[in-house]
Amino acid sequence: MTTSTPITTPFTHASTAMDVIQGVDLGGRRAIVTGGSSGIGVETARALASAGAQVTLAVRNTDAGQRAADDITASTGNDQILVAPLDLADQGSVADFVANWDGPLHMLVNNAGIMASPEMRTPQGWEMQFATNHLGHFALATGLRPALSAADGARIVSVSSAAHLRSPVVFEDIQYERRPYEPWEAYGQSKTANVLFAVEATRLWADDGIVANSLMPGAIQTNLQRYVSEEELNRMRSGNAAAWKNVEQGAATSVLVAASPLIDGVGGRYFEDCQEAGPVVPGERRGVAPYALDPEAAERLWQVSTALLKG
Repeated sequence: MTTSTPITTPFTHASTAMDVIQGVDLGGRRAIVTGGSSGIGVETARALASAGAQVTLAVRNTDAGQRAADDITASTGNDQILVAPLDLADQGSVADFVANWDGPLHMLVNNAGIMASPEMRTPQGWEMQFATNHLGHFALATGLRPALSAADGARIVSVSSAAHLRSPVVFEDIQYERRPYEPWEAYGQSKTANVLFAVEATRLWADDGIVANSLMPGAIQTNLQRYVSEEELNRMRSGNAAAWKNVEQGAATSVLVAASPLIDGVGGRYFEDCQEAGPVVPGERRGVAPYALDPEAAERLWQVSTALLKG
């Protein structure tokens, strides 16, 4: 299923989602894109739709989702763009979405998320970034496992971030019950969880034809930064202006992981700029941290997540 050889592709930092999907036929395949009404989510959905996939936009705001669906249909000619309500911070909403899904699922793009938010908690007391970015997607993927198995070769896309380099999953205090809350550290923890999920999902589900990979989309200004001040954004942009991408470029690695034949059968890897990432280089914001690919941490996170969802 996987080998130790790093995955390389002809695509680059500057490639767009449409570059990656060119020549790929997704006719008869079905995809879900969480957060598909804006940002890189809508561009990921647009690229998959352009290749003939039926795409469901799983969104909190269904009015915004319908506007995005109409726009995707207008630009691609594909009228199989569906909209369904999903609030990842609400486990009841996730359960309803799963219950309403029928038939096989070939591509699950876990794209939605929140970044560097003030301290907030779900009714269960879970820290909101971990609850949304990881636990919501974990519940969605595990709930949809039968549909993924029925697809006979399904892929899960776990959108992570270079921010995973800010923090491992701190198992001793995931929910910030004893340590001071820090927005970027909490975001980093949730993004590490996204990578670990892909590692363990592939280990557990590969025999069912399901593989999962994680990725860093790149630095893109979208609604994801709604909790980030303009001052902080300016500081981030000035630090490495050349690294920033537009939304079409930002969606490219998600589309590669979701649909490219170049990574058929590959799972448990972390990608950036349409290539498998190497180990993190000290002092740089590139590459993947060893703790994010640690199989023991991945297994532990799966067990912890399962226990949390069971209450």
